[in-house]
Amino acid sequence: MAKSDDHPKRSEVWRRLIDFTFGFENRKGEVLNSWILSADGFNCSPQEFYATVEQQLAARKIPKMAITRQEFSEGGLLSDQRIYLRLMRERLAIVTCAAPFGNIFFFSCRTVYVPALVRLWHILATLVFFYLVARLLIIPLGLTFASIALITLVFALAGVLRNASADGFSDLDSILLRIPLVHTIYEDWFRQDTYYREDTRSLYTQLVPELIKELAQDVCAAKGVKLQPQFQRTPAIADLNRPLLSDIKSPAI
Repeated sequence: MAKSDDHPKRSEVWRRLIDFTFGFENRKGEVLNSWILSADGFNCSPQEFYATVEQQLAARKIPKMAITRQEFSEGGLLSDQRIYLRLMRERLAIVTCAAPFGNIFFFSCRTVYVPALVRLWHILATLVFFYLVARLLIIPLGLTFASIALITLVFALAGVLRNASADGFSDLDSILLRIPLVHTIYEDWFRQDTYYREDTRSLYTQLVPELIKELAQDVCAAKGVKLQPQFQRTPAIADLNRPLLSDIKSPAI
């Protein structure tokens, strides 16, 4: 019996090891919640609806939120593409779709968390960077002083990354989040969580999907049509006692 219990644990360890070694950043993410509303015999322009959502969000001036329109395939690689509106703030994406399905028109919205996960290639790239810096320092300083300078540089960079998320360094925080490779290491290892970030995440994940739902209802109401809820996913009861956004450390006040 003990062997059967150990087998899933070993499989999980191997899966995580392979994922850490060969995996790349998770772009699909974890769906935290979602909903779908539909209406029979109704039709509208998805692009016009997306434009209305963009205008309403621009009026609310939500900080550090990027808005893009992305194509997702309906099926395999050769299937038709469907345009979705994607709102991205930190590691939280809100993806909404307005599209026909036969003589039914539906609106959907998903809140997706895409975690920052440091992989082996991130570590190797970092080591290569410091190796190149060391080679450059050895020429003018020699081996001993170059080693001291390199160690000092490592601790200095770690200190900068650790303090970059403080209130007084919001510009530096924004810059680091835009740098490839660096942003993953910064978010996963150094970026501190705070009560303010938790509060703004909650507002973002609750108010924005609700705004999209209200706009969809208004678009249909203008033509005398009432949307019907078809599906709504909320966090399972077992998940309510664990952080939904990440394995969050104790927030800094």
